[in-house]
Amino acid sequence: MANERPELDRYFMELALQVGRRADCKGKRVGAVLVRDERVISTGYNGTPEDMTNCTKGGCERCARRGDGGPFGPGKGYDMCICVPAEQNALLSAARFGISVEGTFMYTTTQPCFNCLKEMAQTRVKGIYFLHEWKPDGAEFQRQYSILEGRIPEGLKQLVVDDPEGDTRESAA
Repeated sequence: MANERPELDRYFMELALQVGRRADCKGKRVGAVLVRDERVISTGYNGTPEDMTNCTKGGCERCARRGDGGPFGPGKGYDMCICVPAEQNALLSAARFGISVEGTFMYTTTQPCFNCLKEMAQTRVKGIYFLHEWKPDGAEFQRQYSILEGRIPEGLKQLVVDDPEGDTRESAA
């Protein structure tokens, strides 16, 4: 039915998909929505910091060198990437405007990376919903990720929502 009112989890994840359309990254476009008391308090998408050249215009060396097989190849060089992840942007945007994020829920189009998960644990995000799965590489890394997962009171849950672009969500260059 075209006028069917979506459940809140679906609604927030669909918003995250729309937010991700603003991302300016040569990799995946990721969107994040931070929710408290069934209300959106902040959003974020991945891209370079404000007032810096965007990825699609060459602002991020990691994105520019993704396919060269060096230190910036797929799944590598995240610690040297100039881009700010969607989840971090949602947290930072809330902080910029003096909005507490303790007790919130994060809706993100991709399962959070290690650093984003660590930041959400530190800022006391209550629960995380994600659309596309991301698996950390290596047994020790997975173990550390699991420890952080345990710090999220309501855990991480995968939602199934239609994503017309799938997990590829490549940016338009």
